[in-house]
This record gives sequence, C-alpha cells and structure tokens, in this order.
Amino acid sequence: MKLELLLNHFCVVQLDANSAIPSWLKSQSDFWSITKTKDELSIVCLEKEIPDNLKCEKGWRILKVNGPLDFGMTGVLSSLLSPLAESKISVFTISTFDTDYILIKSNVLPAAIKVLQQNNHSISD
Repeated sequence: MKLELLLNHFCVVQLDANSAIPSWLKSQSDFWSITKTKDELSIVCLEKEIPDNLKCEKGWRILKVNGPLDFGMTGVLSSLLSPLAESKISVFTISTFDTDYILIKSNVLPAAIKVLQQNNHSISD
C-alpha cells in the first residue's frame, strides 16, 4: 500500500455525549473527524485548535492510505495494522468513504514507518 504522512500534529478530544459540535473546531483544516455515540463525542483535530481545559490525547500523526479504496477490497487495514501490532505499536484508525487513516503517536512514528516499509508499504509526505 502507498501511504501519505500528513504534516500536522493531531489530538483526540473526548466531550460529553450531549455536547454540541464546538465552535473552536476550524473547518478549514485539511483533516478533522467527529464521531458521536451514546457515550461520547470524539473529535480528531489539529492540536493547536483545542482549548487547554479539554480531555484529550495529544501527539498523534496521521498516515493516509492512498485511495480511493473499493468497498470490496479485503485485508487493507490488516496488512498495515498486523505488522504494527507485532511490533507493539499502538494505533487509532478512522475510515472514510474513500480511504483509511492510521493515527500513530509521534514518539513511535519513525519505528512505525520502518515496520511498514519492511512490509512493502511506501510512505510519502
């Protein structure tokens, strides 16, 4: 698979399930994601966008799987995530209509890239 490393640093924010989509979320960013469940409202966005007082996990980088990927394709995430799991590299994933995004903590990104390249995946920025 071919992947693209997004340039910015991201965070995952957890808000109360009844929270409205916050006004501080900048829609002009190249990437952000919102997921609402009965338990929470989770937002992935640029680190620099979030207020200091929120529950969040900072320090994520994003690898985008070059797509679009057909819904009939199987094993895409498995081919990427299995080698990372074997190397004890934790990830957070987001899928969209066209492709998949793999969030990896900044401090293990070099190791993750090395593992992926050793498994015949290419990464560009």
